[in-house]
Amino acid sequence: MHVLITGAAGMIGRKLTERLVREDGLNGQAIDKLTLTDIVKPAAPAGYTGKVKAYAADIADTKQSAKMVSERPDVIFHLASIVSGEAELEFDKGYRINLIGMLGLIEAVRRTGEDYHPKFVFTSSVAVFGAPFPHSIPDEFHLTPLTSYGTQKGICELLLADYTRKGFLDGVGIRLPTICVRPGKPNKAASGFFSGIIREPLAGVEAILPVSESVRHTHATPQSAVGFLIHAAGLTKEQLGHRLNLTMPGVNVTVGEQIESLRRVAGDKVASRIRREPDELIMRVVGGWAERVDAKRARELGFKAEDSFDDIIRTHIDEELGGNIAA
Repeated sequence: MHVLITGAAGMIGRKLTERLVREDGLNGQAIDKLTLTDIVKPAAPAGYTGKVKAYAADIADTKQSAKMVSERPDVIFHLASIVSGEAELEFDKGYRINLIGMLGLIEAVRRTGEDYHPKFVFTSSVAVFGAPFPHSIPDEFHLTPLTSYGTQKGICELLLADYTRKGFLDGVGIRLPTICVRPGKPNKAASGFFSGIIREPLAGVEAILPVSESVRHTHATPQSAVGFLIHAAGLTKEQLGHRLNLTMPGVNVTVGEQIESLRRVAGDKVASRIRREPDELIMRVVGGWAERVDAKRARELGFKAEDSFDDIIRTHIDEELGGNIAA
């Protein structure tokens, strides 16, 4: 099996690659070739004995898209994207990478040949939904995003469904909750503070909280996100029907409840490293997101996430900090 991962140098891309190598396969088949691309060259996975092509590429460059699929990968994980805050601030860049990049890639698939129909796993977002919201948003809720990022992802969901309907590819879209706790340095995602108020205090660093503690959102760990991607790649057309885009499960909590979880797991001193500093842009962007989502359909199809935010924090401590918390 040949697997292509775009955005492979990013946190989720790296973890997905590592797990595929560690488990030595996908959907019961051995992976004998990996193609890894990103705006910077991804690192080849340690311990992998199959063939690897890893190179830097601009996802919005149609020649690069054609190169990515020229050797007909069996499964494509399309992770390459500009994050929410950056897409809102840099309009042209957001549409170029998030929309034109997606269109170029699926067009490259279509033009490769009538006998080529790869599994195509697309990472979408709950930002495709927009107010007014019901108490809990089901999969079939209308797409009325209130940000450029959500609009770009929503258009891509429609493209994925249409190209699958026409038989050009075998698509599935997963609407990720906020991935928390993200390791590494903060990025330009408007949702970045959800991780920051946990990650930084655990590392002994002050964190900025730009929104009210009453803000509510749904979260899952990077490990769960990788699990979502792998599970999605194994779903059949018969299981999905015509509704290809699925809202993923997660832990639904307020920011205040996040902080209380941090206090329970790590203590008062760690939780005291959070400083309140309101940010109008972030408050506006986050205010347009769904508070609660109904992931019943995804759960029925076998997708799984953590049971509590305490579990999310403990996973970060164990997996990323080696079990150690800064004093």
